[in-house]
Amino acid sequence: MHTLAEHQSKAPAKSDPNNSSHVGVQHVADALGISRGTVDRALNGRRGVNPETKRRVLRAAQKLGYRPNLAARYLSSSKPITIGLAIPHEVAYFYDEVRDGIFEAASIFEPLGVKILHRPYKCFGQHEIEAVRDMLQEEISGLVISPAYPNRLLPCIEEATRRNVPVVCVATDAPGSKRLTSISVNPLVSGALAGELMGYFLPENAEVIVFIGIHATVDHEQKLQSFRTSFRSFCPKGKIGAVVEAHDDATEAYQKSRKVLDQHPAVKGIYVATANSMPVIRAMEELGRTHKIKVITTDLFPAMFPHIRSSTIAATIHQRAREQGAIAFQAIVRFLTEKVRPAPQISINPAIVMRSNLDLFIPPGSSVNEVGDPPRGLMNRHQSSPF
Repeated sequence: MHTLAEHQSKAPAKSDPNNSSHVGVQHVADALGISRGTVDRALNGRRGVNPETKRRVLRAAQKLGYRPNLAARYLSSSKPITIGLAIPHEVAYFYDEVRDGIFEAASIFEPLGVKILHRPYKCFGQHEIEAVRDMLQEEISGLVISPAYPNRLLPCIEEATRRNVPVVCVATDAPGSKRLTSISVNPLVSGALAGELMGYFLPENAEVIVFIGIHATVDHEQKLQSFRTSFRSFCPKGKIGAVVEAHDDATEAYQKSRKVLDQHPAVKGIYVATANSMPVIRAMEELGRTHKIKVITTDLFPAMFPHIRSSTIAATIHQRAREQGAIAFQAIVRFLTEKVRPAPQISINPAIVMRSNLDLFIPPGSSVNEVGDPPRGLMNRHQSSPF
């Protein structure tokens, strides 16, 4: 994964503020040849805009120098806004996309003084409490987190609320807390889709193995339970032979994959409920099991493309991580600048990606080694984390 310094070095150039004082929604719409309503929905994180159109709108808005009017009036008379971002580096495939979505959405607010204080920690679930506590020592206006162990983070969220620092959860939730909102793909729908597909793919007595990240993570556990129910419905005589908790760690996932595949020689299906699928594929390849097992994965990133094209991966449940990140940032900034309270929970519908429709989900010009980079100006100098 690129370092933050490398992220900064590839930042896009800023637009000329002297030419942007009167740029509005209609200017962006005219430049792209789309409707004003579509641009408005994209800029404000509302439903009804596909992810690629939203990216085009945000990039055009930044290039043209668009400034949100209400936010501009607020920021011109108030102290600058700093949004704390405490999410992990890994699983990199997923959280790189979440970060890209946040920085992309934030780019149009940069000239108004909005900053992001980015304090990443290494792995999902590891040192997240220390990272969030460290963030709360800073002068932040809002905080975006991705809680692996939500119960452990409840005191931190309570402290943020007492300080009038809204907390937004992205990719998973902290139910029962005072967070402002959570943004994620609907985990119950994701698990149900995977279970239904697996039921269609496999013979009636098939055995399946499920890989999850962490049982304590709301998103992961809900996917597992939904998959159980759905698979039982569509394959009544099938069974789940093992549930593997790999803690979204690549080495652990690989080692456990080798072991569980040896223990279950008759397994016909594997469902990987998080982005940590590449170690499982590697283990299958080494054991010569790739075309003997139907694999359903989660998320979509360049390393998966050849495996989808070869049908090693039969289908993947795309969680639209970049869109999750963009909506999380838009929700917290609108709350701070316009006092618009988002829905308590914002669910994004997942997409099923298979070999036949893969090309529809690959952005033009992308490659297997592509990694996105956030704009330079949005990064606070104090970026690094000891965790």
